[in-house]
Amino acid sequence: QVQLVESGGGQVKPGGSLRLSCTASGFTLDDYTMAWFRQGPGEEREGVACIKTSDGKTYYGDSVKGRFTISSDNAKNTVYLQMDNLEEEDPAVYYCATDYYFGCTSYSMGDNGLAFSYWGQGTQVTVSS
Repeated sequence: QVQLVESGGGQVKPGGSLRLSCTASGFTLDDYTMAWFRQGPGEEREGVACIKTSDGKTYYGDSVKGRFTISSDNAKNTVYLQMDNLEEEDPAVYYCATDYYFGCTSYSMGDNGLAFSYWGQGTQVTVSS
């Protein structure tokens, strides 16, 4: 049974940093695309970043490029999202998602994440001074 559990959310001031974790069970990361999405109040779900370790591909949404970094520790079956220089536009519930068949591409990260089959419960990120 595939399960994704996010952790690491919280409240930070603008310019601060947080690291989100997504621990997976029921499968190994190697051949799966792992992704982070976010959804703010009244907004559509937005693709933030993805990684597929079997081919080394990563993708970042335009709004987070240069500030967020996705990485994976396959030994721990965990994916991380390092978020630096957080801005007041970044608050949202951040979700981890995975899929076997779709790669880490701008295509799979679009369309509100419909390509992804499995989702975590989400973790809240708040940015406030």
